[in-house]
Amino acid sequence: MHLRKIFVPLFIVLGTVFCIMIFKSLCFIQEYPEDKTTLIFENKIFSDKPFIIEDGSILVSYNILKENLDPYIYWDPEENRVIITTRNKTVRLKTDSLTAIINTKPVKISFPVKVLKQPYIPARLLEDLYNIEVRKVDENRVIIDRRLPVKKMGRAIEREVYIKLYPSWFSPNVAKIHAGDSLVLFDLKRGWYQVRTDNGIIGYVLGKKLEVYEVKNKISVPAKKMPPPVRGKLNMVWDYIHSADFNIRREKPPKGLDIISPTWFSIVDGKGTIESRANLSYIDWAHKNNLAVWALIDNNFDPELTHEFLKSSDARENIIRQILMYAELFHLDGINIDFENINIEDRHLLVQFMRELVPVMHEAGITVSQDVTVKSQSPNWSLCYDRAELGKIVDYMVLMAYDEHWAASPKSGSVASIGWVEKGIKSLLEDVPPEKVILGLPFYTREWEESSGPNGTSVVKSKTLSMTQAQQTLKKNKARTSWDESAGQNFAYYTKGNSVFKIWLEDEKSIELKASLVKKYNLAGTAAWRKGFEVPAVWDVIYNVLKAPVRM
Repeated sequence: MHLRKIFVPLFIVLGTVFCIMIFKSLCFIQEYPEDKTTLIFENKIFSDKPFIIEDGSILVSYNILKENLDPYIYWDPEENRVIITTRNKTVRLKTDSLTAIINTKPVKISFPVKVLKQPYIPARLLEDLYNIEVRKVDENRVIIDRRLPVKKMGRAIEREVYIKLYPSWFSPNVAKIHAGDSLVLFDLKRGWYQVRTDNGIIGYVLGKKLEVYEVKNKISVPAKKMPPPVRGKLNMVWDYIHSADFNIRREKPPKGLDIISPTWFSIVDGKGTIESRANLSYIDWAHKNNLAVWALIDNNFDPELTHEFLKSSDARENIIRQILMYAELFHLDGINIDFENINIEDRHLLVQFMRELVPVMHEAGITVSQDVTVKSQSPNWSLCYDRAELGKIVDYMVLMAYDEHWAASPKSGSVASIGWVEKGIKSLLEDVPPEKVILGLPFYTREWEESSGPNGTSVVKSKTLSMTQAQQTLKKNKARTSWDESAGQNFAYYTKGNSVFKIWLEDEKSIELKASLVKKYNLAGTAAWRKGFEVPAVWDVIYNVLKAPVRM
């Protein structure tokens, strides 16, 4: 008797639930309100004014594009400009203007960018830039798809197939298709495919009700222009140029050198004005000697000046136009961006500048390299570089693996001890692939003077020496020298008066050890700071490590 009292109500409840679920599985619901604009981005649905249509042209929401298609699309509200960067294009779109600037060239467009609380960008332009397809279903519904090499499709194999709102038999229906009708397929979950109909309805269908097939598309990807191959690893040197009348024509390049980087260009104001020390006869000399010229461009190491030009899209464009002009005028093979001492707050703006610069340079056949420091906790000298993002953009990243102990260091020590250099390489390789990394080598050292100050405090001073000056200093002062295994360098010291002098030498042996790390980590090559600081024998060492064929 008690069991009947329990089971009868239970059966009634279960039967009611079952009937409700059966009813739900047979009913249809409307997925999109007819009076509201809806954007279907592949298998995502957006309904908060995701697009507008004006004079028959579709314009897509900037916010949706940034969140779902291109996180790097850039809106400058102060200058009313949208900037889009792809691998080979930098596009600047001024609000309400029918002219776009593509890689510094004006191009007419059919419809301008509109701003309604946020920018709306013409779909026709987006299709070409992002290799997407934008399709209008009706006045309130638009579909966007990436043009993928392979698109997965499903064809209904039963007379009637119901598309469910959720991957469940008991889910309400959102649409019905018939045998032979095709659907775009997305994820497969517990035997249910997420699908989309031709008119943008998204739901779920059991996989066994579909014949799955693939549609292949021909996607043209422009070939990336890279510098001509050289034998072995790249061998580069920076050449410090103090004036435009510098004469190099009678010099003979060192053995095995591939690239020379003259320090020709400096940005001197917040508007992006570039000061030049370039010289055509230098280019002629370099090219006659089979050297590529990657001219260096610096930011005067001034954080406030750098902030001024990085924050302005007009100033960034001005810089890029000038670099392109100088590259064409002086027949440059590459550029080397040496921006240092940057406010950490401008970290993302530095990435944006490089994203805008590189496509323009690539179109002109110019290789782009960028210098970065070894990782540290210094905001302005290390944390200001988003190495991972910059590494995606540039052709090469040059690791300035020196100044471990800098000129004003409170403690004497090596400019670049072998362990510190190797640690710096491994740390950079966490963010940047080895084939893009060029190892910076120091052709200089420092002489450290340690003395006692007031109240027994230690006073440390330093002086920068070239390799030749260091050897002359040792000879003049009859310094004692021994090999420092931990530093991978010869260490010298001597006393004079109440001071002790110490030098961790850069010479053939220390440079060979550091250059050998290029082979160990399969890096792109080396770059040395700077030409004129070395002893001639160093070039033979670098050549043997980077260029000489392996003897069997």
